[in-house]
This record gives sequence, C-alpha cells and structure tokens, in this order.
Amino acid sequence: MNGHSLKPETEKIKALQEILPEVFTEGKIDWEKLKATLGEDINFSNERYVLNWAGKSDAFKVLQTPTSKTLVPAKDESINFDETENIFIEGENLEVLKVLQKSYFGKVKMIYIDPPYNTGNDSFIYPDKFSETKDEYQRRVGDKDEEGYMIKDGMFRKNSKENGQYHSNWLNMMMPRLYLAKNLLRQDGVIFVSIDDNEVHNLRLLMNEIFGEENFICEFIWKSKSGGANDSKFIAVDHEYILCYAKHADYLNFNLDKNATVTTSYNLEDEKGKYALDRLDKQSIRYSKSLDYEIVDSEGNIYKPAHKNPNEPNASWRWGKETVKERFHELVFKEGYIYTKNYQKEGSIARSLLLEDRFGRTRTGKTDFTNLFDAAYFTAPKPPKLISFLADIATNTGDLVLDFFAGSGTTAQSIYELNKEDKSHRKFICVQLPEMCEENTDSTRAGFNTIADISKERVRRAGKKVEKEIETEVVKIETELAKLKSEIPTTDTLEKIKKLEKDIEQLQNQDLGIKILKLEASNFKQWYQIEGKDVNALAEQMKLFVDPVSETATIENMVFELILKSGKDLNSKIDMNDGFYLVNAGELVLMLEVANKEIIEKIIALKPLKVIALDKLFKGNDQLKTNTVLQMKDAGIEFKTI
Repeated sequence: MNGHSLKPETEKIKALQEILPEVFTEGKIDWEKLKATLGEDINFSNERYVLNWAGKSDAFKVLQTPTSKTLVPAKDESINFDETENIFIEGENLEVLKVLQKSYFGKVKMIYIDPPYNTGNDSFIYPDKFSETKDEYQRRVGDKDEEGYMIKDGMFRKNSKENGQYHSNWLNMMMPRLYLAKNLLRQDGVIFVSIDDNEVHNLRLLMNEIFGEENFICEFIWKSKSGGANDSKFIAVDHEYILCYAKHADYLNFNLDKNATVTTSYNLEDEKGKYALDRLDKQSIRYSKSLDYEIVDSEGNIYKPAHKNPNEPNASWRWGKETVKERFHELVFKEGYIYTKNYQKEGSIARSLLLEDRFGRTRTGKTDFTNLFDAAYFTAPKPPKLISFLADIATNTGDLVLDFFAGSGTTAQSIYELNKEDKSHRKFICVQLPEMCEENTDSTRAGFNTIADISKERVRRAGKKVEKEIETEVVKIETELAKLKSEIPTTDTLEKIKKLEKDIEQLQNQDLGIKILKLEASNFKQWYQIEGKDVNALAEQMKLFVDPVSETATIENMVFELILKSGKDLNSKIDMNDGFYLVNAGELVLMLEVANKEIIEKIIALKPLKVIALDKLFKGNDQLKTNTVLQMKDAGIEFKTI
C-alpha cells in the first residue's frame, strides 16, 4: 500500500496482461506484437533475427568510451609482489577491462565469471545515465566516502523485478564487459559463465551475438544442491548452468577429464598398453555405398560389412579403402569380423552434466570458505572443485586465467590447488569491486569493509593453506625417496628417483604469491573539452602542457601506468638503473626524475626499443632535448616525451 489512489488504466493493463501475456515485454505493451496478435497491421519494423533491448545502443557508447584510469601497486597488501605472476585488481571491472586491453589483448587462455544472476535482489552497476559526460561517469563509478571506500548508492542500483527494464538493465551491464573480455582471449581461448534460470536464455543469445553461435561449445548443467525443495513453488531447482564459448572453436582443444568415469572395458594389452576392440563395420541409417566393399586378410579370407538385411544394405566400414591400405597392419581379424584397437587414454572426454560430488556443491563451496575464515560471509560461493575442473580441461601450465567477477575469491584458490595437484604453473588475474559490506554483519565485525577486502584475504589464506599442504607432501615424497635410494639401483628405481626429485622441485617452486593493484585516477592531468568560452578554464587547461603530472602522482605509480599504456603486462621486470627505469631488459626505458647528457648516453648504449621521458625534465635546456631527439633517432630508438 503506497497511499495513492488506483489508476483506471493500471487495472485495464493488468487485465490485458492476463489475457494476452505474449504482447508484453518487461511489463510494457509491445504495440507491434499487440497489432499482430489482433491480426491488424502485421508489419514488424527491422524484421530480422536479433536480440534487442532498451538501451542497447547506449550500452555500446559506454563500451566505446575510453578510460584514463590506471592501476597502482599495493605492495603492503601483496605477497611476494616483485616475483609473483598472480594478480588481484581492486576496482570496477568495466574500467579495469578497458585498462587491460592494450597489455593483455589476446593473452588470456580461460575466463571464468560468476556474474549477478539478476534474481530481483541483485545490486549492480549498469550504464543508465547516458546523458552524463565522460568526467561525470568516471566520478560516478569512482564515488568514495571520506575514508576512501566506494559509496554503495553511487555505484549500484537494485534491479528489482518490478523495474520496467528489468532484463534490459542486466543486459546493459553484461554486454560491454563480455565484448571487452572477448578481446583478451587468445585464439584458442575459452570463456565459462555461471548463470541460473533467471537470465540463461538472454545470456545465451547475448553470447551468440558477441562470440558467434558457431563458437558455442556447450551448456554445462551443474548440480549445485542436494535438496533445493524450498527454492520454488512448484519444482525443487537444484541445478545451475555454465555457458561455454570459444574465441574460435576451430582452435579450441580441451584436455581429457582425468577423473571421468570410463565405461569401456580395456581388457586386452600389448606393448602400447591396454586396449579394447572396436568393430570396423557399423550399421547406419545413412548408408554409404563407397564404404561398402570387400576386405581380404593375409590368408585370403574375404570380409564384408554385416548388413541386417542383404536386400536393404545399411552397414559400411568406418575407414575408406585408402585408409585400410595404409593402416592394414593395425587391423585385427577375429571370428569373422574386423576390429581396430582402441587404446586406453589417461582420462575421458568431459561431459556436460556435472552431477557428481567431485564437482562440489554450493554447500561445499561454503564449507571451503568457512575452513579458511571460521565464518561464512557468503551465502553461495562456488566450490574450488568446480573451477578447478574447468581449468583442468581448458588450460595447461603457463596459461593465464581471468575472473573479473572475483567475488569470494574461489578462482584464485582453485588455480593454487590445481597447480599443486598437477605441478603446473597457471597464472590468474582476479578483479573485484570494493563493494561495501552490509553493516553489522559477521564480515564487518571481523574488520572487512568491502567484498574486495574479503576476497584478497581469502587468496592470501588459500596460498598459505596450499603452502602447508605442499610442505606435508614434500616430506612424504622425501621419505619415499630415501627408501628408494637405499635399495639396489635398477633402471626402474633410478627412473622413480628422478621423477620424485622432479616432483619435489616443481612443488617447491609453486607460485603462491599475489600482486595486488588498485584502480585509480591517472597520474597525468587529463585534457577535457571546455564548454563555452571560459578564458580562465582554458588557461588552466593550457597549464597541462607545462606540467602534466598530477599533484598526487608518485614515481612508482607513474612507472606502472606508463608500462600499462605502452602495452607491457603487469608482470614486466622493472630495474632502477642510475636515474632511469629499464623495463623487460630494454623493451622500454622510462625517464621520470632527471635528464642529463650522461644518463642519455647510458640509455642509448643499452639500445632500448622505446624511451619515454617527462618533458619537464628538459625545462630550460632546449639544446639537450634537441640533441636527445636526434641521438635517439640515429640509434633507431623510438623517443617520446610527456
């Protein structure tokens, strides 16, 4: 009850919705559908197969709006900052994805995200203020209180189901992020997106549009609950979905699922290993005459495909004549049939139904989190087992995994644990908004002000947990190693010793660190379009050409910003070298503090590919700048001043 009188049209619209629900879209009448339903003026404008929604064109504007933001290091919150290749970024993910475009374009092997499901209780950012300027937008997504925390009212809107653009708002939030995410994927990259029944239909269409329907791989069904009886009025819903799309399906190659149940009985064995026999002939509705021919064995016996009815042939060989000729030595002739050997592999092809306990449930995800914190700050975190499975089939050692809805930090823990299990070196980038925690909850009482604070702490604790597990495993291997070394050396024991020593080395070299960075305003003053003819404002803008460095900038923060904006990744090796910064052994040199003849000669002697210097370093010495430009050009070095 809101105290307002009832509007006559409200009741009429409600009655119409009961009679003709098909003519309503997001609670509003679609007049074209109404006319078509009533048989009048059946003429849809722009008739084509396309997903459309309110605000789609404006969402493209948000996607295409560049950002001047940067990432600054938070070394005091990190673990092994200078050596680790694992990255956690605190910041609004749309802006972060834009910041990462140049440095990580085409470098990510796998993306996993668990975005808001749009249940009607979610609060998330969506670009609903398209009339605002770029500066206004950037201030809005960066609103902070006096202590530097994000203001929830400035960042979020609750997307209630009563909202007139309920689905559209969610699509406006998702679309630009997915477009930017696709750019970061490698040619053989893959993306997994968790979702439930609220938006799975729209997400599938949206991803068809962005990634291409031909790159759809599958829709995993994950049994998320063992019960779920209270979730629905009619049916107990105990599953969720994970949509899987490739960047280019032709390049995608999944690993076998090592823990999958194998139904084939491999009861034969030769020097190559265990195998099963598969009939070379097969019965098929689509009969192929070219594959129905005689095969003669070495003793002159003739074999034909086994037809059910000779008058209506329906069987043929699996191999053509040329293949049989080339691989004749592989055929097994037995009891009137021809077979091929199907050797047992280490694992089986992954299945789309994720029903077994080995994939975890929501409750196990909650238990995994609670084991680290002795408290449950999240109601339904994903279990590490689930993400580990996806990473196991989709990635290999050295690959980069991205999660830009990091939430509770499950993805980072999953990569730590999977790397320990198969002794690999996958890396991750996790992104989480510093969303304020609800007041007077277990998390705030424990001192966590934001979701990002909890997520960062989880990654740190997960790293320590895995480190202890590695120490225990190494002791176990060392005991086994000592026993083998005490035995008489044989070829077999020497091989085992070599493998165990390698296992110890790989376990002890695991990267369990975390490099934390935060999204902040640029260290350099930005040029903004001046409205009207404000002479004072123009004068202020012109000062940027004198000294573009922001008053709050630091040398370290400028180094990271220039590395990113030069297309170098966040794990670039940075060396301080007599007044300048050497990046990746000469890919880039940064002059940010001092410029003189001696430093410039040292830089030229190193023969870097590119040099960036602050223009103000040459203030009052035009001759030095002119000489520097000429010397750099003669040496084939790209030189740029800011």
